[in-house]
Amino acid sequence: MPLHGADDHLVRAAWRAGDPLPGGRGFAGSVAGVGLVRDVLGREPLFYGEQGGPGARTTPDGTAWSGDPTALDDPTTLSAGTVRRLDGSVERRWSLPDPDPRRADAALDAVKMALRAALSAADPDAVALSGGVDSTLVAAALDRPCYVVGFPGAHDLAAACEAAAALGRPLTPVELDHDDLRWAVRQVVAATGRTGAMDAAVGATLAAVGAAAAADGHDSLAFGQGADELFGGYAKVARLDDRVAADTVRGAVRETTRSLPDGLARDVPLLRSVGVDPVFPFLDDRVVRAALSLPEDLLIAGDDRKVALRRVAGERLPADLARTPKKAAQYGSYISRELDRLARQAGYKRRIDDHVRRYVESLASLDDTDRLDP
Repeated sequence: MPLHGADDHLVRAAWRAGDPLPGGRGFAGSVAGVGLVRDVLGREPLFYGEQGGPGARTTPDGTAWSGDPTALDDPTTLSAGTVRRLDGSVERRWSLPDPDPRRADAALDAVKMALRAALSAADPDAVALSGGVDSTLVAAALDRPCYVVGFPGAHDLAAACEAAAALGRPLTPVELDHDDLRWAVRQVVAATGRTGAMDAAVGATLAAVGAAAAADGHDSLAFGQGADELFGGYAKVARLDDRVAADTVRGAVRETTRSLPDGLARDVPLLRSVGVDPVFPFLDDRVVRAALSLPEDLLIAGDDRKVALRRVAGERLPADLARTPKKAAQYGSYISRELDRLARQAGYKRRIDDHVRRYVESLASLDDTDRLDP
């Protein structure tokens, strides 16, 4: 199909109106008479180039394109919110809205309604549950089997087991070993071409949980991606430290939200490469629009982050599940720790610049395509 994630009518209407959030969970592809398009948050990735393989499509001017970078010889990522016209020019069509903050009560009500609608519309086969408020809220709303991965003793394994028991959801916990991690890292490189330490750790986590769900016959898997970016979940946003350029909390939230397209261009092709289509309820247009209107005190309040989201979760989850802080999955699963350990064991010491990246590059050259066997 020429478009992924939305139909031609919706995208054409968004094009005419310049509406960045027309409904749905993003889109990318080819629109006749317009060119190649990608939504404002890049929830559907799109790559283009001069030469394409069997999985690529071709525009009328002969440009090859695909949502899978491996289908192209030398892929270029189409930036989120832009259109590549048939004459080869690229221009921005959609920008992330910058609304004034709403009153606290109205803003919170809008988030509640948006989340209710987005979660009701989501229909995945399974849920990736790490035990944090984001994925637990998704699991609570969707009566689906859940999956979690981690090394023995990892925080996420215990947290997910506790959350699943409290919610009454079936959970498949997958304990990883170093062979599983090596396979997952090679899958990241094969599917995305990325070898950076963060890409490898985040991607390996997703590849492992996606492969586990796919091995049980599930075709789609829901995640909590986007909640930290939209609702103020990062310490750098709360502190306004030198990792963000913005000087206000709301500005920092917009800044982290604008970082989503780069990660999604990695995550979506990777998950599809292991056999599952990702579902991201928090990246539904309705949730994005509501989150961007939150006042600062519903994002960060003292030491509390994701204030609005936790208040909504508090109405649906046991109090301890709604309030418990949690590290990102690549840390809570111990995948990042064990990847660093493997790099050092292979002789790539921390004193070496980019020691994990160098290890990942060496690992990617090995010929080992064994799949993860949960």
